Order: sequence, then structure tokens, then C-alpha cells
Amino acid sequence: MTYCVGMLLDAGLVFLSDSRTNAGVDQISTFRKVTIFERPGERVMVLLTAGNLAISQAVVNVLHEHEHEPGIKGIWTSKNLFEAALAVGEALREVHKRDAEALKDHQIEFNASLIFGGQIGTEVPRLFCIYAAGNFIEATPDTPYFQIGESKYGKPILDRVISRSTSLAQGAKCALISMDSTIRSNLSVGVPLDLLSIKRDELKVHSHVNIDENHAYFRMIRTRWSESLRHAFHEIPDPEWMRRS
Repeated sequence: MTYCVGMLLDAGLVFLSDSRTNAGVDQISTFRKVTIFERPGERVMVLLTAGNLAISQAVVNVLHEHEHEPGIKGIWTSKNLFEAALAVGEALREVHKRDAEALKDHQIEFNASLIFGGQIGTEVPRLFCIYAAGNFIEATPDTPYFQIGESKYGKPILDRVISRSTSLAQGAKCALISMDSTIRSNLSVGVPLDLLSIKRDELKVHSHVNIDENHAYFRMIRTRWSESLRHAFHEIPDPEWMRRS
């Protein structure tokens, strides 16, 4: 299991992913789920992956291979993010064509979902959620973020806080609170985390922070958010009909 979130803001993009792929009483595995494709000054793109790890790693490898294959429209030759998202979807279909039947023979579902976003040239930043079939949807002003993986625990704070006018710093803070809520409720999501931001028109990664269990800011968020929630809870009056008894 995993949890990833990507935000499309007026100021740019924010991406956050955990790195836990398997959890249990005696086994925890860690793999990075973020891939950066960057040519500073020309284009910057980020891919977050959830689902079957072998599938997502194969998709990343196909994208890198297409960079060196003439005549194939890949993310490095795409004129805009829509074309790049098409290239990612096509890479996913290529992996499906190669591996889906073999996985089915072993009762393994072809399971993958991706968040892909960035900026190419003078085009505005864009964000896509790509499904296992290779099709995708794009973020809009009404839907400025996407989640993949274990999304339900971290969604309420995003719905209450995130809008297109949210700053990059506030987006990063909200993403970390969303991640903390997920980690607290699901053992299969955990540190270390990758937190990235892309500032609009910089055409490079603005910041990339690796967050482990000892990261001071994340520890502060975990403590302060819990304290704030408890305080807010106690500040809300008890139900009037319960106070009568």
C-alpha cells in the first residue's frame, strides 16, 4: 500500500509520497515512488506511482528507454504536458501488453495508478491522474489535487483547505498533515517521505525534501496537529440534549 498526493496550485505544484510497499508484524519494505524528469529551463515533470511495484518500475524504465528510441513520441519530445501524459499512458499500456496475461495466470491483478504533472516551456503547469488502462483525467480549478493509494484518511483536510490560491508552502504543510493522518490510521503507509515542489515558470524542481521519522518539521506537525484537533474538539459544545440529563 502507499499514499501519494499531487496538487495543482496557481503558484505551481506540490507532490508528496510515502515509500512503504509492504507492511506487517515482521516485514516492512521501502521503495521510492517518485521519479523526476528534468531539463532545467526546458521542462520539469514528476511521476508518483501506486499499486504493483513491478508494474510501476517497468513503466519508468519504458519512459527512459523511449528517450533513446527515434520516432517514438516520449515525454522528452512532447510539446506539452498533455502529450507527455499520453506518452506515460502508452508506456503503461506497453507494460500491460507484455505482462498482464502472465500476472493473470498467477492470480495477480494488473494494478497501477499514477500522478503525473509538471511544466513544459511557456505552457502553464498541469497535473494528471493516470489509470491502469492508460487513460487519464486532468486537474481543474474545482479539483486541484489528486490522491492515489490509501487516500481516504488524508482526504478531509485536503477538501477543507486546498484551493488553487493556496501557496506552495501551505500546500506542502497541508500535504504533510494529510500524510500524518494516513500514517496514523494505516500501518501500510510510512516514512521516509518525498516532498517536492515546482514553482511556476522556474522549469526545475524548486525543493525536494526527504522526510524520515526524525525530521524536525514533520515531528512538530504531528504533535501540533494532534494537540490542535483535541483543543478544537473540547471547544465545541456538547450536544444540548445530552447536557440536560
